[in-house]
Amino acid sequence: MRNQIKTAVLLALLSAILIAISYWVIGGTSGIIIGIVIAAVTNLFSWYQSDKIALAAYRAVPVSPQEAPGLYQMVQRLCARANLPMPRIYIVPSSAANAFATGRDPEHAAVAVTEGILNLLPEDELESVIAHELTHVANRDTLTQAVAATIAGAISFLAQIVSYSVWYTPYSRNDRNNGPNPLGMLLTIFLAPIAATVIQLAISRTREFSADAGSARLTGNPRALARALQRLEATARQLPLQANPAFEPLLIMNGFSGQFLGNLFSSHPSTEARVEALLKLEQEQLSRTSEFSFRR
Repeated sequence: MRNQIKTAVLLALLSAILIAISYWVIGGTSGIIIGIVIAAVTNLFSWYQSDKIALAAYRAVPVSPQEAPGLYQMVQRLCARANLPMPRIYIVPSSAANAFATGRDPEHAAVAVTEGILNLLPEDELESVIAHELTHVANRDTLTQAVAATIAGAISFLAQIVSYSVWYTPYSRNDRNNGPNPLGMLLTIFLAPIAATVIQLAISRTREFSADAGSARLTGNPRALARALQRLEATARQLPLQANPAFEPLLIMNGFSGQFLGNLFSSHPSTEARVEALLKLEQEQLSRTSEFSFRR
């Protein structure tokens, strides 16, 4: 619930930035409306085609139950626990160890794993990673990211319009009183897109914590995912999964992390924070189990 509230607040902040740009800086002109419509249509197209675009970006190959029986059985078992329809299964021909889920809803979902992660992780850790991705599907996190991308795209588009107007529109003394606020225009051009990106990435980080918790509940083994994340981080630094950076929020692990600024512009929380949260969940599960046994 806390992560859902954070996500709602961050989406509201994105909307507030968009409204502020439209109202205070540029005004309700037809050009602004057209810009928002173009950004929304572009991102809406990406949303409906998101699975195909992401899978193509990583060169993912569909596999049948005969080609990967163990992987299919694992996904089927987890889907039965989570009451989810069976997603399409893909394997990415890469030595990098990673995984992701995509699709606009559970009925159109796909789960992709790399050859590297299949070779790296033992069965219990691989199961925890797949449970993480299935939680993204169940929570419809791809929809959340699509909404965030739509608003952020509109903000960037409007900032470009303002930038063009600054460079190509003649300026006179009368504009000092009647024209847009120069400070507001500068903030729109330089800070608004940065703020939108930071908030969009913060939404992604919030959803990662929720997916980690969902994996812990689904498998009953938070420590397995904690171990998997530590292994994946070590390999991601040496051998990241290469593709368009726009798709990085889909991955369970990225190779970019650091302290304040690193985390601020990262699509994922730090591995240390994720492991700490998982171990805390493990303690809570053990406490509940002990309390139940004591009552019996």
